[in-house]
Order: sequence, then C-alpha cells, then structure tokens
Amino acid sequence: MASTAPPVLPVANIPPPPPSSTATATGSDAPANSPAVRVLINNLSESLRNGLAQRRPWTELVDRSAFSKPESFSEATIRVRKNYSYFRVNYYAIVAGILAVSLLTNPFSLILLVGLLASWTFLYLFRPSDRPLVIFGRTFTDFETLGILSGLTLFVVFLTSVGSVLVSALMLGVAAVCIHGAFRAPEDLFLDEQENSQVTGFLSFLRAPAAAAAVPSVTGRV
Repeated sequence: MASTAPPVLPVANIPPPPPSSTATATGSDAPANSPAVRVLINNLSESLRNGLAQRRPWTELVDRSAFSKPESFSEATIRVRKNYSYFRVNYYAIVAGILAVSLLTNPFSLILLVGLLASWTFLYLFRPSDRPLVIFGRTFTDFETLGILSGLTLFVVFLTSVGSVLVSALMLGVAAVCIHGAFRAPEDLFLDEQENSQVTGFLSFLRAPAAAAAVPSVTGRV
C-alpha cells in the first residue's frame, strides 16, 4: 500500500509592522540617547573612577603625629601647596561634602539649583539644534533661549539664597583645606610623582578633547 505525502500548507509572507510613534520618539533624536550625552556620561564616570583611585588613605590625612605649627607664613604656604598636591582628591571630597551638607540643610536653595541645572541641560545643552524651543505657542531662537537662561541664572544666583549658600560652603571648604594643609607637615609624603603629574580628578572630563567630543552641538549654538 503506497503512502501519500502530507499536503503542503501555503505560507503567507506577512510584512513587519511599521515602527510606532513611541519607538520613533525614543530614537536617536532623544536627548538621553544622543551621542553627546553618552560621551559626557562616559567621560564623567571615567573621571570619577580615576579621581577616586588617586585618593589617599583618610588615616594618613588625619594622622595626629604629622601635625605641627608652621614657623612662618611662607612655610605654611609651602605646606598648603605640597599637601594639596598630595591630598588633592581628598580635599575635593571634603569641599564637595561641605557643599552637599549646606545644600541639604537648605532645601529651597537645593530645589532652585537643581531646577536651574535641569533647565540648562534640557532646554539648551542637549536639545537638538533642529528643534527650536516652543513655549505657550511661541518659538524662541537659540540666542533668545541663551539670554533667558542667562537671566534666570543671574536671578537665581544673585537674588535668591542659592548664591550665599554656595559661596559660604565654598569658603568654608577652602578654609578647612587651608588650615589642614598649613598644619599638616608634608615631610613624610612622597611628592615626586605628584609634582610631575598632569591635572586629573573629578573635573578632567571638562578638558579637551573629551569635552569637545561630548557636546558637539553646543559650539554650533554660540
């Protein structure tokens, strides 16, 4: 008895669905996924890792046996310079901690500062250059947007408590660093590798060429 082959079912080629508006909205034009933002975030994270890797032990920073009174103002200045070269990252952390505590104890200033930074970030720095700013049906040019944000910055910094909080925190941090650097004897520190090293740390991501590659659209706006 001969066996019969099973029937062949027809196969229909169904075209893929067109991309939705949600996928288009979250494409490469979105500020969060733009190359400038990714490069800036990568440079920032790499700079933070390098800076934290260069920090000195905190026990060495607060070693009581290494503290002594400077004999003159010139010796205190030399100590501050040498200690800053050695404990640079630790000093940055101290100033940043004082600044963070000052802002956290003044929530109104913190909210204003965060709002100001968010305005610069999303309305100017990482806004696509081919998309003008539209507010309440009115279109603003790049020059007008820059003027508005600059005026808003001056208002927030000089006419609110944000400026006084930032200045007070920075002055307190610098004073703490100078006092520590003046009274901490640097004779036991290995300073040769610090004298010849380039400037690195938490702000190195702002240097060229990394910064130029991070925000290519910003230079075209100015």
